[in-house]
Amino acid sequence: MLKIKKIIDINDLTLLKEHYFSHSIGPLDGMWHFGFVPMSDHFGFYEENKLIGYCCINSDGFLLQFYVSKDAQTNISELFKQLVNNEISTINMIKGAFVSTAEPEYLSLCLDNTNTVNAHSMMFRHENSIKMKSIAQIQMDLAQAKELAELVEFASQTIGAPKEWLNVYYKNLITRQELWVYRKNDHVIATGECRRFDEYQKNYADLGMIVSQNHRGKGIATRILNFLIQQANRHNLQAICSTESTNIGTQKAISNAGFTSKNRIVQFDFN
Repeated sequence: MLKIKKIIDINDLTLLKEHYFSHSIGPLDGMWHFGFVPMSDHFGFYEENKLIGYCCINSDGFLLQFYVSKDAQTNISELFKQLVNNEISTINMIKGAFVSTAEPEYLSLCLDNTNTVNAHSMMFRHENSIKMKSIAQIQMDLAQAKELAELVEFASQTIGAPKEWLNVYYKNLITRQELWVYRKNDHVIATGECRRFDEYQKNYADLGMIVSQNHRGKGIATRILNFLIQQANRHNLQAICSTESTNIGTQKAISNAGFTSKNRIVQFDFN
Protein backbone atom coordinates (compact mmCIF):
# COMPACT_ATOMS: atom_id res chain seq x y z
CA MET A 1 0.00 0.00 0.00
CA LEU A 2 1.31 3.42 -0.94
CA LYS A 3 1.85 5.93 1.84
CA ILE A 4 2.57 9.61 1.33
CA LYS A 5 4.45 11.67 3.91
CA LYS A 6 5.86 15.18 4.00
CA ILE A 7 9.65 15.22 3.68
CA ILE A 8 11.34 17.22 6.43
CA ASP A 9 14.93 16.96 5.16
CA ILE A 10 15.16 17.08 1.34
CA ASN A 11 18.60 15.50 1.60
CA ASP A 12 16.63 12.26 2.02
CA LEU A 13 15.72 12.65 -1.66
CA THR A 14 19.27 12.96 -2.98
CA LEU A 15 19.33 9.59 -4.77
CA LEU A 16 15.86 10.02 -6.25
CA LYS A 17 16.71 13.51 -7.45
CA GLU A 18 19.87 12.17 -9.05
CA HIS A 19 17.70 9.73 -11.01
CA TYR A 20 15.22 12.51 -11.80
CA PHE A 21 17.89 14.68 -13.40
CA SER A 22 19.45 11.75 -15.24
CA HIS A 23 16.15 11.14 -17.08
CA SER A 24 16.03 14.66 -18.50
CA ILE A 25 16.95 15.12 -22.17
CA GLY A 26 18.74 18.41 -21.51
CA PRO A 27 19.95 20.59 -18.62
CA LEU A 28 17.17 21.83 -16.35
CA ASP A 29 16.81 25.48 -15.40
CA GLY A 30 18.92 26.31 -12.37
CA MET A 31 16.69 29.00 -10.89
CA TRP A 32 13.64 26.76 -10.97
CA HIS A 33 15.27 23.62 -9.62
CA PHE A 34 17.89 25.05 -7.27
CA GLY A 35 16.25 28.36 -6.36
CA PHE A 36 12.50 27.72 -6.13
CA VAL A 37 12.39 23.98 -5.41
CA PRO A 38 14.30 24.08 -2.06
CA MET A 39 11.77 26.64 -0.78
CA SER A 40 8.83 24.38 -1.70
CA ASP A 41 7.17 21.47 0.11
CA HIS A 42 8.29 17.94 -0.71
CA PHE A 43 6.21 14.80 -0.24
CA GLY A 44 7.63 11.28 -0.35
CA PHE A 45 5.91 8.21 -1.79
CA TYR A 46 6.53 5.04 0.23
CA GLU A 47 5.92 1.35 -0.53
CA GLU A 48 6.36 -0.81 2.58
CA ASN A 49 8.36 2.02 4.17
CA LYS A 50 10.67 2.24 1.14
CA LEU A 51 10.93 5.68 -0.46
CA ILE A 52 10.14 5.14 -4.17
CA GLY A 53 9.23 8.65 -5.35
CA TYR A 54 8.39 12.21 -4.46
CA CYS A 55 6.73 15.41 -5.61
CA CYS A 56 7.47 19.06 -4.96
CA ILE A 57 4.77 21.75 -4.62
CA ASN A 58 5.39 25.49 -4.26
CA SER A 59 3.47 27.88 -2.02
CA ASP A 60 1.15 28.85 -4.91
CA GLY A 61 -0.02 25.25 -5.32
CA PHE A 62 2.01 24.35 -8.44
CA LEU A 63 3.91 21.12 -8.94
CA LEU A 64 7.58 21.73 -9.73
CA GLN A 65 8.90 18.17 -9.70
CA PHE A 66 7.34 14.70 -9.85
CA TYR A 67 9.22 11.41 -9.95
CA VAL A 68 8.54 7.74 -9.23
CA SER A 69 11.25 5.08 -9.42
CA LYS A 70 11.07 2.55 -12.25
CA ASP A 71 11.08 -0.38 -9.83
CA ALA A 72 8.00 0.91 -7.96
CA GLN A 73 4.83 -1.19 -7.97
CA THR A 74 2.59 1.88 -7.93
CA ASN A 75 0.65 2.80 -11.07
CA ILE A 76 2.32 6.13 -11.84
CA SER A 77 -0.45 7.45 -14.09
CA GLU A 78 -3.12 6.76 -11.47
CA LEU A 79 -1.05 8.31 -8.71
CA PHE A 80 -0.50 11.47 -10.75
CA LYS A 81 -4.20 11.70 -11.60
CA GLN A 82 -5.15 11.42 -7.92
CA LEU A 83 -2.55 14.03 -7.09
CA VAL A 84 -3.72 16.70 -9.56
CA ASN A 85 -7.39 15.94 -8.84
CA ASN A 86 -6.61 16.72 -5.18
CA GLU A 87 -7.76 13.31 -3.99
CA ILE A 88 -4.84 12.86 -1.59
CA SER A 89 -5.62 14.46 1.77
CA THR A 90 -2.03 14.57 3.00
CA ILE A 91 -0.94 16.85 0.13
CA ASN A 92 -1.70 20.52 -0.29
CA MET A 93 -4.19 21.74 -2.89
CA ILE A 94 -2.62 21.55 -6.35
CA LYS A 95 -3.68 24.16 -8.92
CA GLY A 96 -1.27 23.39 -11.74
CA ALA A 97 2.29 22.52 -12.67
CA PHE A 98 5.46 23.92 -14.18
CA VAL A 99 7.49 21.46 -16.24
CA SER A 100 10.08 21.77 -18.97
CA THR A 101 10.04 19.99 -22.30
CA ALA A 102 13.38 18.51 -21.21
CA GLU A 103 11.44 16.38 -18.68
CA PRO A 104 9.46 14.08 -21.04
CA GLU A 105 7.91 11.73 -18.47
CA TYR A 106 6.65 14.46 -16.14
CA LEU A 107 5.53 16.49 -19.17
CA SER A 108 3.54 13.56 -20.59
CA LEU A 109 1.69 13.07 -17.31
CA CYS A 110 0.73 16.74 -17.27
CA LEU A 111 -0.48 16.57 -20.88
CA ASP A 112 -2.64 13.57 -20.00
CA ASN A 113 -4.47 15.50 -17.29
CA THR A 114 -5.12 18.98 -18.68
CA ASN A 115 -5.98 20.89 -21.84
CA THR A 116 -4.70 24.21 -20.50
CA VAL A 117 -1.10 24.70 -21.58
CA ASN A 118 0.95 27.87 -21.78
CA ALA A 119 4.62 28.37 -22.71
CA HIS A 120 5.97 30.21 -19.68
CA SER A 121 9.72 30.49 -20.36
CA MET A 122 12.36 29.68 -22.96
CA MET A 123 15.42 27.65 -22.01
CA PHE A 124 18.72 28.43 -23.75
CA ARG A 125 22.07 26.73 -24.14
CA HIS A 126 25.23 28.45 -25.39
CA GLU A 127 26.64 27.09 -28.61
CA ASN A 128 30.37 27.69 -28.98
CA SER A 129 30.20 26.63 -32.62
CA ILE A 130 28.02 29.61 -33.60
CA LYS A 131 29.92 32.38 -35.31
CA MET A 132 29.16 35.61 -33.50
CA LYS A 133 29.69 39.23 -34.31
CA SER A 134 32.38 40.97 -32.29
CA ILE A 135 30.91 42.06 -28.94
CA ALA A 136 32.40 45.00 -27.08
CA GLN A 137 33.97 43.97 -23.80
CA ILE A 138 32.49 45.04 -20.48
CA GLN A 139 34.19 45.21 -17.09
CA MET A 140 32.30 43.67 -14.18
CA ASP A 141 33.52 43.25 -10.62
CA LEU A 142 32.80 40.48 -8.16
CA ALA A 143 30.18 41.58 -5.65
CA GLN A 144 31.43 42.13 -2.11
CA ALA A 145 29.64 41.45 1.18
CA LYS A 146 29.52 45.18 1.95
CA GLU A 147 27.43 45.70 -1.22
CA LEU A 148 24.69 43.24 -0.23
CA ALA A 149 22.09 45.77 0.93
CA GLU A 150 22.64 47.98 -2.12
CA LEU A 151 22.32 45.07 -4.55
CA VAL A 152 19.21 43.73 -2.83
CA GLU A 153 17.61 47.16 -3.15
CA PHE A 154 18.62 47.38 -6.82
CA ALA A 155 17.15 43.99 -7.69
CA SER A 156 14.00 44.57 -5.66
CA GLN A 157 13.27 47.87 -7.38
CA THR A 158 14.16 46.58 -10.86
CA ILE A 159 12.37 43.22 -10.98
CA GLY A 160 10.12 43.39 -7.92
CA ALA A 161 11.56 40.34 -6.16
CA PRO A 162 11.00 40.18 -2.37
CA LYS A 163 13.89 41.61 -0.37
CA GLU A 164 13.85 38.81 2.23
CA TRP A 165 14.43 36.20 -0.47
CA LEU A 166 16.97 38.34 -2.33
CA ASN A 167 18.98 38.90 0.84
CA VAL A 168 19.49 35.16 1.35
CA TYR A 169 19.97 34.44 -2.34
CA TYR A 170 22.50 37.21 -3.01
CA LYS A 171 24.40 36.53 0.22
CA ASN A 172 24.96 32.96 -0.95
CA LEU A 173 26.04 34.08 -4.44
CA ILE A 174 28.50 36.59 -2.99
CA THR A 175 29.99 33.94 -0.68
CA ARG A 176 30.41 31.60 -3.65
CA GLN A 177 31.84 34.41 -5.85
CA GLU A 178 29.09 33.95 -8.41
CA LEU A 179 27.60 37.47 -8.44
CA TRP A 180 29.06 40.27 -10.59
CA VAL A 181 28.32 44.00 -10.67
CA TYR A 182 28.49 46.58 -13.46
CA ARG A 183 28.66 50.20 -12.31
CA LYS A 184 28.67 53.55 -14.05
CA ASN A 185 29.55 56.69 -12.11
CA ASP A 186 29.38 54.60 -8.92
CA HIS A 187 25.76 53.61 -9.64
CA VAL A 188 24.71 49.99 -10.10
CA ILE A 189 23.65 49.57 -13.72
CA ALA A 190 23.41 45.78 -13.83
CA THR A 191 24.20 42.54 -12.05
CA GLY A 192 25.22 39.21 -13.52
CA GLU A 193 25.18 35.70 -12.10
CA CYS A 194 27.25 32.70 -13.10
CA ARG A 195 25.89 29.94 -10.88
CA ARG A 196 27.75 26.66 -10.71
CA PHE A 197 26.00 23.45 -9.73
CA ASP A 198 27.16 21.44 -6.73
CA GLU A 199 25.24 18.35 -7.78
CA TYR A 200 23.45 16.76 -10.73
CA GLN A 201 24.31 19.24 -13.52
CA LYS A 202 28.00 19.77 -12.85
CA ASN A 203 28.91 20.34 -16.50
CA TYR A 204 26.82 23.52 -16.74
CA ALA A 205 26.78 27.08 -15.42
CA ASP A 206 23.44 28.86 -15.13
CA LEU A 207 23.57 32.55 -16.07
CA GLY A 208 21.30 35.35 -14.93
CA MET A 209 21.31 39.12 -15.21
CA ILE A 210 19.38 42.23 -14.24
CA VAL A 211 19.78 45.49 -16.17
CA SER A 212 18.31 48.74 -14.85
CA GLN A 213 15.29 49.89 -16.82
CA ASN A 214 16.99 53.15 -17.84
CA HIS A 215 19.85 51.29 -19.53
CA ARG A 216 18.00 48.65 -21.51
CA GLY A 217 18.07 48.53 -25.29
CA LYS A 218 21.71 49.69 -25.42
CA GLY A 219 23.40 46.32 -25.91
CA ILE A 220 24.51 46.06 -22.27
CA ALA A 221 22.67 42.77 -21.72
CA THR A 222 24.50 41.02 -24.57
CA ARG A 223 27.86 42.32 -23.31
CA ILE A 224 27.09 41.08 -19.79
CA LEU A 225 26.13 37.65 -21.09
CA ASN A 226 29.36 37.50 -23.08
CA PHE A 227 31.31 38.34 -19.91
CA LEU A 228 29.47 35.62 -17.95
CA ILE A 229 30.06 33.06 -20.70
CA GLN A 230 33.77 33.73 -20.34
CA GLN A 231 33.51 33.05 -16.60
CA ALA A 232 31.75 29.74 -17.32
CA ASN A 233 34.41 28.82 -19.88
CA ARG A 234 37.13 29.36 -17.28
CA HIS A 235 35.57 26.48 -15.34
CA ASN A 236 35.11 24.39 -18.51
CA LEU A 237 31.33 24.67 -18.15
CA GLN A 238 28.65 25.13 -20.79
CA ALA A 239 26.48 28.18 -20.17
CA ILE A 240 22.69 27.91 -19.94
CA CYS A 241 20.01 30.49 -19.15
CA SER A 242 16.28 31.18 -19.49
CA THR A 243 13.81 34.02 -19.78
CA GLU A 244 10.05 34.50 -19.94
CA SER A 245 8.41 33.79 -23.29
CA THR A 246 7.06 37.35 -23.38
CA ASN A 247 10.45 39.00 -22.78
CA ILE A 248 11.38 39.67 -26.40
CA GLY A 249 14.15 42.15 -25.56
CA THR A 250 16.05 39.70 -23.38
CA GLN A 251 15.54 36.90 -25.90
CA LYS A 252 17.22 39.07 -28.53
CA ALA A 253 20.18 39.77 -26.24
CA ILE A 254 20.51 36.07 -25.42
CA SER A 255 20.42 35.12 -29.09
CA ASN A 256 23.02 37.79 -29.93
CA ALA A 257 25.31 36.25 -27.29
CA GLY A 258 25.29 32.90 -29.10
CA PHE A 259 22.56 30.97 -27.30
CA THR A 260 19.95 28.75 -28.93
CA SER A 261 16.66 27.53 -27.47
CA LYS A 262 15.29 24.01 -27.97
CA ASN A 263 13.23 23.60 -24.79
CA ARG A 264 10.52 25.48 -22.94
CA ILE A 265 9.15 25.68 -19.41
CA VAL A 266 5.43 25.06 -19.68
CA GLN A 267 2.65 26.03 -17.28
CA PHE A 268 -0.33 23.71 -16.80
CA ASP A 269 -3.55 24.56 -14.96
CA PHE A 270 -5.50 21.67 -13.49
CA ASN A 271 -8.52 23.53 -12.14
